[in-house]
Amino acid sequence: MRVAVVDIGTNSTRLLIADVDPSTGAVVELVRRSTVTRLGHGVDATGKLSQDAMQRVFNTLDSYHADIDQQGATANLAVLTSAVRDAANGPQFAQHVRRHYHLDARVLAGEEEAQLTFLGATSSGVDQGDGDGGDGDNGDDDGGDRQPAALSEPHAAPQPTVVIDIGGGSTEFVVGRGRHAGFHVSLAAGVVRMSERHIHSDPPAPRELHELALDVRRVLLDGLPPDERAPVTQGIAVAGTATSAAAIDQELDPYDSTRVHGYQLHLSTVELLLARLADMDEAQRRQVVGLHPDRAPTIVAGMILLHEAMLAFELSHVTVSEHDILYGGALQLARRR
Repeated sequence: MRVAVVDIGTNSTRLLIADVDPSTGAVVELVRRSTVTRLGHGVDATGKLSQDAMQRVFNTLDSYHADIDQQGATANLAVLTSAVRDAANGPQFAQHVRRHYHLDARVLAGEEEAQLTFLGATSSGVDQGDGDGGDGDNGDDDGGDRQPAALSEPHAAPQPTVVIDIGGGSTEFVVGRGRHAGFHVSLAAGVVRMSERHIHSDPPAPRELHELALDVRRVLLDGLPPDERAPVTQGIAVAGTATSAAAIDQELDPYDSTRVHGYQLHLSTVELLLARLADMDEAQRRQVVGLHPDRAPTIVAGMILLHEAMLAFELSHVTVSEHDILYGGALQLARRR
C-alpha cells in the first residue's frame, strides 16, 4: 500500500511517501523530503510555539500536501514530537495541521516516539561490525569508515543495541535486540533546546561548550540507568546530526543517502568533527561540505549530544541509519491497514 508520513519535529519537517508491503515489511521510497523549519525556536524559553515558526511549517506542509495528493497515498500519518508536546499552544497547532492538511496528526509521547524510531531503525538491519562497543577500531586511521558498512538482515544483529535519535527538543534512546525493543526513554536534550540554552557566542566560547556538555551529560546519566547501558555493545544513530556527521566525514556534495546509510562513525571521528565545527563561526559552518547550511546553527550542540551519548554507552562507534521514525510510521500505517 502507498502511505505518506510527515515528521513535524523541533528542528525540521520531513516527508516520506512510500509503497509498503505489510507482509514483508519492505519499504520502497517514492518521495523523501526534509526542510529545516525550526518549529521549536524559543519554546524552551517561552513555552509556546511562535507564529513565525508555525508559519514556516505551514509553508512547508503546503508543498508536501501537493506531493501527497500527486502520489495518491491511501493512508497518512503526521507525527508531532518534542516542540509540540512541550508547547502550551501545541494542541491548537496539531488541530490546525489535522483540519487544514487532512493529515492524521498525532502528538506523540516520548515513549511512542522512541518505539517508532526503533521500529524504523531496525526495519533494515545494518551490520554493526565486530559488535565490540568498547575498544574496537573498525575502520580507517582517521576513525571513520570511508565505505558504508554492508547491509544485513535484521535477525543478523541479535546483540543488545541502542538506537540514538537526536532531535531538536529531545533525544530518544531505545535498547533492544533485533526488532524487539526493550528499555526506551525520551530525554529533554535536543540540538535546538541545548543551543538556545548555552550557546550565545559565535563561534561558541569554550565555557559555553563545556557547560553544554555538562548539561547533556547530567541529563543522560540521570535518564539512562546503568543496568540498561551496561549490556549494550552496538549503536545505531539516526536523524540529522548523525547523517550530517557521516556526510561531512565523507565530504559528500551532493548528499548521497546510499553512502550515509550504514556508515560507521567512530568516537575519534566525532571528536575531530566537534572540534572542527566548534572552532568555526556560523557563516563558516554554512560552507562545510556535507553539511546542509540550515543545520549550521545547531550542529555543534548535535555533535556534543552524539559524543556524550557514545560515552554514556561506552561505544567506540555507531552505525548511521537513514531509517528512522518516518520508516517506523510507514510500517505502522501498513500494519494497521
